[in-house]
Amino acid sequence: MERTFAMIKPDAVRKNVIGEILAMMTQAGFKILGVKMIRITKEQASAFYAVHKERPFYGELVDFMSSGPSVVIALEKDNAVADYRTLIGATDPAEAAEGTIRKRFASSKGENAAHGSDSVENGKIETAFFFSEAEIAANAR
Repeated sequence: MERTFAMIKPDAVRKNVIGEILAMMTQAGFKILGVKMIRITKEQASAFYAVHKERPFYGELVDFMSSGPSVVIALEKDNAVADYRTLIGATDPAEAAEGTIRKRFASSKGENAAHGSDSVENGKIETAFFFSEAEIAANAR
């Protein structure tokens, strides 16, 4: 089994579609190992998205991610990273496939409803940013 990290971003939380997105995850065969609603601080958003620090959208991304509550989720499934990336769809909702999270719930490339890890390694790093190993282990069996 492979694990990955998912996040329902502030725009989707404001739209009150958390339940629909979680249902899409479970219907796609994911096991939820951890889920919590948090308000990400600017400092946390800066650290979490540090890989984008030199990109022109970084400041807007940090502001957006700290603009309201998000839901962070640890997921498990065979081929979890690739399958979740398929489920969320392209970054730009205009380019996302029908039935994906971003096609259904995102309003723009910047406010795109969901985050998903892009590799198994980043999934581990991103999950550890918000969950302790004990929190995940308690639900892994």
